[in-house]
Amino acid sequence: MPVLNEKKTIQQICRWHGFENPSELEQVAVAEILSAAQQAIEDRGAFHIVLAGGTTPKNIYGALRNAQSEWGAWHIYYGDERCLPSTHADRNSRMASLAWLDHVAIPVEQTHPIPAEQDIHIAAEKYARVVSHIAKFDLVLLGLGEDGHTASLFPNHDAGTAIDAPATLIVLDAPKPPPQRISLSARRLSETRQLMFFVTGNSKTQAVKDWRSGVDIPASKITPDNGADIYIERILLDYK
Repeated sequence: MPVLNEKKTIQQICRWHGFENPSELEQVAVAEILSAAQQAIEDRGAFHIVLAGGTTPKNIYGALRNAQSEWGAWHIYYGDERCLPSTHADRNSRMASLAWLDHVAIPVEQTHPIPAEQDIHIAAEKYARVVSHIAKFDLVLLGLGEDGHTASLFPNHDAGTAIDAPATLIVLDAPKPPPQRISLSARRLSETRQLMFFVTGNSKTQAVKDWRSGVDIPASKITPDNGADIYIERILLDYK
């Protein structure tokens, strides 16, 4: 009989891509996202992408706003969301909409924000159902926090790495405001064909050191079969 709470023992495969500055990183990232979309559409007729919040992703989304793609085949999901009104400036979905999604022809029914303005338990259940029909995402985008968190998976919190972990996790005591959030679990974020992290800013120095030295930070718990591509400012790779 299987052990239902068995933990993943897969070690994260990391490919580190260093860039001289955020602008160079963002330019290459945009090209890679568009390439991944084209390949997925050619192979499977649709592109299922999970978006991240943060400044670097916002700049990438702004560049995608002016790009050319088969937008009608794109399907948008989110790695996490803050429990705030849907129009609040700090919502990841609001940021992505203003920077990009409101300006391209992705059908509204193919854009799936986390309904975090609702009761947190109901919203988490709803979003688990939304993503349940996707066996594997085509691309997951993630960032890195100063403490090593990614999405809303924080240190000293359950990241949902168990093989039977739910697709969505409820966070009631996030160390950064607001305290209430909903996140895809590490297990669900790992179910992707491609994973890209974006890491910029000197405040991430210690988190990167920990990550590269094998410390079990939340970002290291995302373990897709094909590994993770980490797009990072080169200076962060030079710190010893």
